[in-house]
Amino acid sequence: MAEIETLVTEIARKAREASRKLTSLSTEVKNRVLLETARRLREEKAFLQAENEKDLAYAREKGLSAALIDRLTLSDKVIEGMARGLEEVAALPDPVGEVVKMWRRPNGLWVGRMRIPLGVIAMIYESRPNVTIDAAGLCFKSGNAVILRGGSEAINSNLALARIFQEALRSSGAPEEAVQVIPTTDRAAVNVLLTLDEYIDLIIPRGGEGLIRFVTENSRIPVLKHFKGVCHVYVDKFADLEMARRIAVNAKVQRPGVCNAMETLLVHREVAEKFLPVVAEDFKAHGVELRGCPETRKLVSWAKEATEEDWDAEYLDLILAVRVVPSMDEALDHIARYGSNHTETIVTEDYHRAMRFLKEVDASVVMVNASTRFNDGGELGLGAEIGISTTKLHAYGPMALEELTAMKFIVFGEGQIRE
Repeated sequence: MAEIETLVTEIARKAREASRKLTSLSTEVKNRVLLETARRLREEKAFLQAENEKDLAYAREKGLSAALIDRLTLSDKVIEGMARGLEEVAALPDPVGEVVKMWRRPNGLWVGRMRIPLGVIAMIYESRPNVTIDAAGLCFKSGNAVILRGGSEAINSNLALARIFQEALRSSGAPEEAVQVIPTTDRAAVNVLLTLDEYIDLIIPRGGEGLIRFVTENSRIPVLKHFKGVCHVYVDKFADLEMARRIAVNAKVQRPGVCNAMETLLVHREVAEKFLPVVAEDFKAHGVELRGCPETRKLVSWAKEATEEDWDAEYLDLILAVRVVPSMDEALDHIARYGSNHTETIVTEDYHRAMRFLKEVDASVVMVNASTRFNDGGELGLGAEIGISTTKLHAYGPMALEELTAMKFIVFGEGQIRE
């Protein structure tokens, strides 16, 4: 334990030193590092896949599921996706040093706000080794040093990817300690990491609810998180029902295992009889199991009975809870009680009801007439994201470059003194 504590503490100390050096890096140098890393990923594909095969062999030996092995695999497509992702981040505006606004005070002082890096970010994540590159690229472009602690099942892949990024840092004269991977699979390393508030400014856990709750309950450092995505689509009585049908099916079946997939469908009683039997057939064709309230089951005979646990369940599977509500007020109450502050959608042609939904629903993204699947940094025009936050301090929703910065006040004077 003492050895691990020393190891992790030294990594954090070096990250803090690197973060100070990053503040003076030009956008040109940052982009050069990102593009060089992208080039090296493509060039060293054979090396990456050989290291990845060590993780895959271990995963097969341990009997991990086919889905998990798929997430672990650094295929040609995944490597190309990582490289392109870095090129896209390089093309984005650099947020560091941006002066957001300036105003003049009566005493002649000019006051403004400037974007600055957060400092050192530690990211704790599971399974997907491509997160190593995605997180490193976003943190580096936003001027932050990053400490990466991936899952034990991907240790060889993560170390190999970090080595390539560090080579690009070194060749461009940037501090290679700006991107570091914890090189041990011992879980004690996470416990140590969560205590190092002297060096680390923010923890971002990315994975299952159990991981995020563990990090939140044990960290001395601020944690940016979302526990789960219980996302709703509410079909209003003034909805275009064909539109509602397309949105509901897409929100559930396009990728059911992700946090922005719909988990509960709410339908206004006045359109339920016309809408539910039709959309239920769509869901049946896609292999979706429906769990409905009594009114739903009257209209869809094959739906199973929903229990109280279904209303706040994140299935991450082809299972959908369905409830008929007598009013919009009831829909809003249901979302307030069971929602997870992630993504909520209303389907309606009524402007005033749409605006009421936008104002009253508390979620990181609230939508009108669109699939919940659009809560994604790339889809919202942010270029990329490091995760989705359902906490309001300091970011709410997809976290991209701007959300990986804070703002400080700047003041220009001409010799003013306070009387």
